[in-house]
Amino acid sequence: MTDKLNGDAPQDPLKPYKGRFETYNRIPEKGREADHLLEELSLMAEEENAAWKTGKISGTYYHAGDEHRAFLNKTFSFFSHVNTIQFDLCPSMAKFESEIISMTANMLNGEAVKAVNPSDEVCGTVTSGGSESIAMAVKAYRDKARAEKGITAPEIIMPKTAHPAFNKAGEYFGVRMVMVPVDFPDFRVSPERVEAQINQNTVAIVGSAGNYPYGLIDPLAELSEMALKHKIGFHVDGCLGGFVLPWIEKLGYKIPSFDFRLPGVTSISADTHKFGYALKGTSVVLYRNPSFRRYQYFAFPDWPGGIYASPTSAGSRSGGLSAATWASMVSLGEAGYLEAARAIMKVSDEIRAAVDDIDELIVIGEPTFLVSFRSETLDIFHVNDFMKTKGWRFNCLQLPPALHFCVTLPQTRVPGLGDQFREDLAEGVSYAKQKAGTPAQSSALYGLAGTVDGNQQVTELLCGVFDHMYAI
Repeated sequence: MTDKLNGDAPQDPLKPYKGRFETYNRIPEKGREADHLLEELSLMAEEENAAWKTGKISGTYYHAGDEHRAFLNKTFSFFSHVNTIQFDLCPSMAKFESEIISMTANMLNGEAVKAVNPSDEVCGTVTSGGSESIAMAVKAYRDKARAEKGITAPEIIMPKTAHPAFNKAGEYFGVRMVMVPVDFPDFRVSPERVEAQINQNTVAIVGSAGNYPYGLIDPLAELSEMALKHKIGFHVDGCLGGFVLPWIEKLGYKIPSFDFRLPGVTSISADTHKFGYALKGTSVVLYRNPSFRRYQYFAFPDWPGGIYASPTSAGSRSGGLSAATWASMVSLGEAGYLEAARAIMKVSDEIRAAVDDIDELIVIGEPTFLVSFRSETLDIFHVNDFMKTKGWRFNCLQLPPALHFCVTLPQTRVPGLGDQFREDLAEGVSYAKQKAGTPAQSSALYGLAGTVDGNQQVTELLCGVFDHMYAI
């Protein structure tokens, strides 16, 4: 193993292995020995795993522990070479994916649709992640409205807090995304503001359960009634909360209805690779009935290579991911998901209590597994600067400045984490008071945002980061 690390040289955070391991800008003439490669890869993984094992990283890592991860990796290995689109050769893929869809639909009260219309039956597909689940729903609403209503300039109304994957899908599929600001200090979208934007081109509205910035659930019951009234689609984005909110509700926490119990909900996205504890690269998009899903499919019959069709935007996908997702759900069972939710909420409640006990900080809304907070008396990014020195990694929010911490299972495996958070946060607030009137390191990116020029600078900056990341 080559190790050329110069301890005195400044380290590029995006290129920490440069100079330590061999760099390849072409395929080597002779392949390297597997043992040497595995040694290097093991070292990289060990160093990167050290961060999440502290329990101080917000979100990001959703797995259910090393033992569960090893079990999923072994499951993946049985089907890693399988292509899910070749289901005739590998009928296991049809079994895994149909059962993943059915189990997810059942978890999200899919049977409730029959109370409204006995002929309805929740259906869906497995996708590569939340962004694809959202994109497929956007495509389905666009094509359904075009075919059945003649709408050629489709619009979808979404809260400002909804995931940017909707904006990405709108750009890809030519759908205008109408952004509605959230109300202060509720930080949830106003149904009245949404309804004011509905017009003859509106094909759907969006609500989150919960949204990424604050973890809050939009007023979905009111949005459901609105969708029925105007005969438009209603997508609930449960990519973040879809696989944890049902279990939190079963534990006795007050969770407003967000699933197919609401009669106006026509589709839901929920990520199996988050709180479903599957391997990264899977999600589920569900529809109230097949009349929506049929517009998601792509078919191209006039091709010399044969009739081509795919259920999602992806073509080839590794069957290992579907097998591992199925194995995660079946091995954990309801009891496993309930226990995980219980452990998560214990830590989350401790974190919320610590924030509530500091006068200078304000908890945003009524959080569950994700706690966001802001301040009206100090620069919250100074708090973040200090917490970084203690190993904590928050997610910085803007408009207004705030921080959030998303609790996943790794945080539940660190004894006394809630007490450590309380102690460090109090020190962080004291630090922020001392730094009053000085710029915080964490606020630089936010300071550019909010204006046309600032947003352009941010876009150029991030494009530059991507360019740098993909350079040798």
